[in-house]
Amino acid sequence: MEPNRDTPGLTRRSLLVAAIAGSTVVLLGRPAQAYDVVLNPDAPELGDTISVIAIPRTSASTQPKVTVNDSTEYPTFPISGNRFRALVPTSPLDPPGRMVIRVIGTGETRNLALGLKNRNFPTQRITLSPSQSNLGTQHEFDRVAAFKNLVSPERYWNGAMQRPTSGRTSTQYGVRRYYNGVFAQDYYHRGLDYAAATGSPVAAPAAGRIVLVGRVSDGFELHGNTVGIDHGQGVLSIMIHLSRIDVNEGDVVQPGQVIGAIGSTGASTGPHLHWGLYVNGISVDPGPWMARGFE
Repeated sequence: MEPNRDTPGLTRRSLLVAAIAGSTVVLLGRPAQAYDVVLNPDAPELGDTISVIAIPRTSASTQPKVTVNDSTEYPTFPISGNRFRALVPTSPLDPPGRMVIRVIGTGETRNLALGLKNRNFPTQRITLSPSQSNLGTQHEFDRVAAFKNLVSPERYWNGAMQRPTSGRTSTQYGVRRYYNGVFAQDYYHRGLDYAAATGSPVAAPAAGRIVLVGRVSDGFELHGNTVGIDHGQGVLSIMIHLSRIDVNEGDVVQPGQVIGAIGSTGASTGPHLHWGLYVNGISVDPGPWMARGFE
């Protein structure tokens, strides 16, 4: 019974400590928010890239994690002004509606809900011959898949991206398709197509490092002659159907630098450039990256 006789004294001392410490006790019970968070855009639509910037409120704040709908985590990277950023991709395959972005780190988790707006994408009907539907080699698929999943820590791009060619836009991002009368559930046009004469120059839309060079002679039957550019921090450009390649793997290129020429190699019905822009493995609309970009 000895501990029970001591309990009132312990309680009085605890209350005295609480009265003196006051705010400290509150902070221990409910951690303060450690980050201010800025979302851009704050009213996204399918195909947009969402920039999530976490601004620490104290010097003790650590690099946070960013998750979406408690299912996918996206990498964060330090940017200027002692801030951290994650890039969240969306695509035509995502369900529109409410999405919850969580910023998890030192202190209380920030929970931010926003609405992902629907967007109407046109449809096309394509008829393929058996020879066209079987294009592609395992070597090609493996190399392209590895490229699209690349996330490197260094950021090369800065601001808005440039149009990679002066050719006219022939196919928009996000177009859905019927192949031989059957709707392709998991397909959407993963990029922008620009039609121009064979041999027209193709330029890098932003600074980056050449990490993929694939040629028809190497087994790139579907993509044709291909250049993949790592812009850093999960942002990647793939240029396909080229007639000529002017760069090598490992080269660092600047915005506007010519990397090859428009062609009709691979699965192509005429000379054009297909530019696919990927963010953390998902094909996003390049339009906002050219219109406003991200710092």
